[in-house]
Amino acid sequence: MTKAPSAIRLYKGLSLYRVANSSMWYVRVWDKKRKKYLVKSTAEDTLIRAREVAQELALSLLKAEKPVEKEFTFRYFALKLLHRSSLQHQTGERSHGYMKALHWAVQNEDWGLLRFFGDKDVRQIRTNTYQEYLADLTKRRPDLAPSTRNTLMAAFRNVMKIARDEGAIDIVPQTPRTKLKDNPRPFFRFHPLVSKNDDNYQKLLRTVREMIAQRLTVRGLVVTEELYDLILFLTHSFVRPISSELYAIKHSDVTIAKDPRRLIVTVRDGKTGYRAANTMEAAVSVYERILKRYPDAKPEDYIFYPQYQNRTTASSMLQRLFMEVLRHGGIEVDTPTGKAHTLYSLRHTAICMRIINSEGKVNIFNLAKNAGTSVDQIERFYARFLPLSKEMARNLQSFGE
Repeated sequence: MTKAPSAIRLYKGLSLYRVANSSMWYVRVWDKKRKKYLVKSTAEDTLIRAREVAQELALSLLKAEKPVEKEFTFRYFALKLLHRSSLQHQTGERSHGYMKALHWAVQNEDWGLLRFFGDKDVRQIRTNTYQEYLADLTKRRPDLAPSTRNTLMAAFRNVMKIARDEGAIDIVPQTPRTKLKDNPRPFFRFHPLVSKNDDNYQKLLRTVREMIAQRLTVRGLVVTEELYDLILFLTHSFVRPISSELYAIKHSDVTIAKDPRRLIVTVRDGKTGYRAANTMEAAVSVYERILKRYPDAKPEDYIFYPQYQNRTTASSMLQRLFMEVLRHGGIEVDTPTGKAHTLYSLRHTAICMRIINSEGKVNIFNLAKNAGTSVDQIERFYARFLPLSKEMARNLQSFGE
């Protein structure tokens, strides 16, 4: 049996080949837009003649499909979505994080939506088209988390919704959602959830106080009372330890309120947008110490480490300090989850403390709104992993006051 010859490369993306039991040569050309090879017979059985007609046939194959009108391309509607998100951010309707995530999902050069769908006709995009994108995505980035895939899916649907709303298509294609695995968030275990001997939150506070007393330094930075107050503030305010929340808070964003005694903290551009967060009473004492620490503070000064005008620098510096505290106290890892602690663990601790210490009476909707999250997030990542205490069980069986 005669073995068919392998393909003969003429140019990049253009080659000739023969199949078994055929004397004719075929031309094969790579279509960059459609991401596939196009094939046609040269009707020639000699390599010399096949070479002569190959280039002409390749051009005819690539021109066979009429170019999509600009106003029907996926790119056209994707750019409209990005423009809309920018305007929503400017008016405060959407957070910076939302806008950034959307731009990233659409424009990522390696596996963003525009790379695959950009020049496609939205009128021809079907569920199987989206599934082809997922298959290509899996090849390129098999390590992408389910949440990332769902972010891409949401961005895709938002683009197609604009196309639908403007009359280009009638319905948005169905898109399979990647199943998420809910993992518990690491937090500092506290009494009465654990015994007093195993109370890692109190151990954290003791460790900081010891380091302050010893005037310990971390890469030239002294561990001071300000770090201790920052830890307390995070635990009693529910804000996120990120540049747009904790490190963005200025004195003009803080109001001391009564009945009940608390702070009302304005988070102007948090992860989920604008919100006014009510703190626990302990945060008031922290803020009063801040006012004494910086008696000449102006309304536009930051409440924590105001000497660092670059808040990204402040964030990095505090993360280093905090990690050294964890190492010093031997509490780097949340043993039940096996995950490393970070400053974010304090926010998780704050939410868990409210669920446990309220003896099951906290209003989950109110807690979610105050923390800038959703009831679904609290139930998925916090409440379902906490034990049902005696008090919570009693609350479950109550019939009101």
